[in-house]
Amino acid sequence: MTPEALARACANAMWADDRASAGLGMTLTAVAPGRATITMRVRDDMVNGLGLCHGGFIFTLADSTMAFAANSHGERAVAQHAAIDFLRPGKQDELLTARAEERARAGRTGLYDVRVTGEDGTTVAEFRGQTRTIGRFFAEG
Repeated sequence: MTPEALARACANAMWADDRASAGLGMTLTAVAPGRATITMRVRDDMVNGLGLCHGGFIFTLADSTMAFAANSHGERAVAQHAAIDFLRPGKQDELLTARAEERARAGRTGLYDVRVTGEDGTTVAEFRGQTRTIGRFFAEG
C-alpha cells in the first residue's frame, strides 16, 4: 500500500466513527501522509455572546485536523498537548479551513502545526499540537 493510500484508508476508518467532527459540520477535504485539510462553516449555534465564532469551535476544528494528519501513518495517535493563538475572529456563516502539517515525528511523539483561515484567506488562528501514538494500528503500510 502506498503512503497516500494508507493515509486515505486511515482517514476513512477514523471518519466513519468521528461523530464529533461530523456533528459540527466538518468536511475532510484532503489527507496525505502527515497532512490534512478540513473545512467547517460557522453556524448560528457556534456564535458566542459577541456575535463571533466561539474559540472552542475553532480549537476543535484545528484539533480534528491535527488528528487526521497524525493518524495518516497507520498507527493510532492521540493529542498530548495543544495550544492556539487566535489572530482574528471567525464570523457567522464563514467557511473556515484548517490545514495541518507534520513538523516532526520521533519515537511515539509527533509535532503538528495547523493554520485556520477564513474565506478571504486571512489567518484566523495558529495551532501547534503534540501527539502520542498508542500502539494500535488502523492498517499496516
